[in-house]
Amino acid sequence: MPKINKTIAFFSVISTAAAIMGSCVFYETGAANAANTTDNAKDPAVERARREVKMLDDIYKTAIVLITEHYVHDDTDLAAGSAFKALFEAVDKKGWHKVRLVDATGHPYSDENLPKAGFEKDAIKQLLEGKPAVDKVVVEGDKKFLLAATAIPVVMEKCIMCHENYRDVAKGKAIGALSYKVPILD
Repeated sequence: MPKINKTIAFFSVISTAAAIMGSCVFYETGAANAANTTDNAKDPAVERARREVKMLDDIYKTAIVLITEHYVHDDTDLAAGSAFKALFEAVDKKGWHKVRLVDATGHPYSDENLPKAGFEKDAIKQLLEGKPAVDKVVVEGDKKFLLAATAIPVVMEKCIMCHENYRDVAKGKAIGALSYKVPILD
């Protein structure tokens, strides 16, 4: 099977798993709970949303590393980040949650990756100070959402194949974030 078809097949499995797991509701405090929390810290619905973000973050980051390790061999291959942008759009269109890649270096791969004013800019600042995750509960109309951001460090040499501007970034330091908007379901 050509590389692109393998990548698409892999993403089909990942998106199905993420959709199924994203609809599950559990109670557990996550990494985001230890970060920037609000008055809703004891609210079980908020804790379930934090657990969902943690699970999704683990799925997405594990998958992007696996894709990069096994399917990205040179700069003509589909970049895992580009594939994930398509995955994130599909997840959003299905109404599960919103997630996007956000730059933390000030030199984004694309201007669409710049942090948006408000939560994302504040979150990037905190992630660059060393926090692994940041979250905030917001109310829009009659619905509550958990906004969360989790650090993305350079974790492998292949990252630099598409992102030369990350070559001098210290290993483990945040170069970006995944920014989430997850519904809080009572």
